[in-house]
Amino acid sequence: MTTAISELEPRKLWEHFYRLTRIPHPSGHEEQIRKHVAAFGRQLGLETLIDEAGNVIIRKPATKGMEHCKGVILQAHLDMVPQKSADCGHDFLHDPLDVYIEDGWAHARGTTLGADNGIGVAAALAVLESDSLPHGPLEALFTANEEAGMTGAMGLKPEILEGDILLNLDSEDEGELFIGCAGGLDGTMTFRYCEESHPPDHAGFEIMVSGLKGGHSGLDIHLGRGNANKIMNRLLQAGRDCCGLRLASIDGGSLRNAIPRESMALVAVPSDRAQLFVETLKHLTATIAEELAAADPKLRIEIVPVNVPNTVIDDPTFERLLQAVADCPNGVMRMSEQMPGVVETSNNLARVSSDGGQITVECLLRSSVDSSLDALSSAIRNVADRVGATCSFSGGYPGWQPHPDSPILKLMQGVYRQRFGKNPEVRVIHAGLECGIIGGTYPRLDMISFGPTIRFPHSPDEKVECASVRKFWDFLVDVLAGIPTK
Repeated sequence: MTTAISELEPRKLWEHFYRLTRIPHPSGHEEQIRKHVAAFGRQLGLETLIDEAGNVIIRKPATKGMEHCKGVILQAHLDMVPQKSADCGHDFLHDPLDVYIEDGWAHARGTTLGADNGIGVAAALAVLESDSLPHGPLEALFTANEEAGMTGAMGLKPEILEGDILLNLDSEDEGELFIGCAGGLDGTMTFRYCEESHPPDHAGFEIMVSGLKGGHSGLDIHLGRGNANKIMNRLLQAGRDCCGLRLASIDGGSLRNAIPRESMALVAVPSDRAQLFVETLKHLTATIAEELAAADPKLRIEIVPVNVPNTVIDDPTFERLLQAVADCPNGVMRMSEQMPGVVETSNNLARVSSDGGQITVECLLRSSVDSSLDALSSAIRNVADRVGATCSFSGGYPGWQPHPDSPILKLMQGVYRQRFGKNPEVRVIHAGLECGIIGGTYPRLDMISFGPTIRFPHSPDEKVECASVRKFWDFLVDVLAGIPTK
């Protein structure tokens, strides 16, 4: 542990967080962190179990005198989003994160930090470990695979949890209490293509889009950042229009819940038009850079000569792909009328890739209004129908409907006001929280989501404000001490 991190308060929370950064735990690969958390619970002599969905549940009895308080579930997810910068050689399956402190913020060099949701996990572990914090009956629920489908929350069985109140430790703005969230749906368009030998007298080029900020496809979708897939599509269309460009392969974006930062395409253009091709794309690059000067000033577009690809995608399918990506909705579709400043409905055109005779276009649709989500999915299906693509939807999860009269909300508002001398903000978030899914299985639960201040989650710029972690911890401790009796 570096000296800077070892000196941060609350000491135990940061110690646990640092240990988590040493354990690889990208979504879908939580085996090591699950083993670590379960072993920790058993070492404390606490009831610990792992369910069929890969969730870990640890129960801790109430401290003396608080046995009759309502039971509290501390909930956080085990996995992290594995994103890294283009020049970073980090292996998320094997390498520890390189964590450092700068100007009061914790970062990881070249990668996501995993503060989403490692700080929440660390806070729950610190509470479980403490022999001095007052609290009623406690359960810590560590869910699996939240970032790539919320399969842990979806697989949670009824009656396994015993608590009355759920505190979701997975929000990213200290001083804000979240009482609702958007639902989501995965959308996928697919094309079959034929590989053709490249025409004679062609030159090969690699087009690379990089340097975009990306970010969380829910929290950051309203910021107007560039989408690498949309940018690449404009470049390919320009190359086709001016020079008859042929596409050999494409690989853009990475995860559905991350705004795509990078895209790469291998193309072929007639040799006698190669110079025109380069000049046309350089001119378009300048235009796009000007458009994104404020939101994404580090955008890079490179056009590099390479060997001519052996094969290209058949031209009709390439044309259909260009049309599909151009027409596919992306970004904010509608702002909420009930909650000013909050996004109601959005789509993230997350991934465009070709491999083995198939092109795949992947999206993540979000909305806090079911009918708007239905309308957005219909719009994407219509795009697919127009271009002759197969369209499917999966992985849907419900939103979490706000309950402004929630007893735990009233309690936490009072505790925050007493501790910090001001009122917390009460908000609905345009992102998927597990509260909607868990609440569907356990409708009796009274739920709130809160956390420290985290910026740029789901991107290599992710960072957490150290001072906000202390405030988050103090608030959590006060809330646990103030839980009423049943």
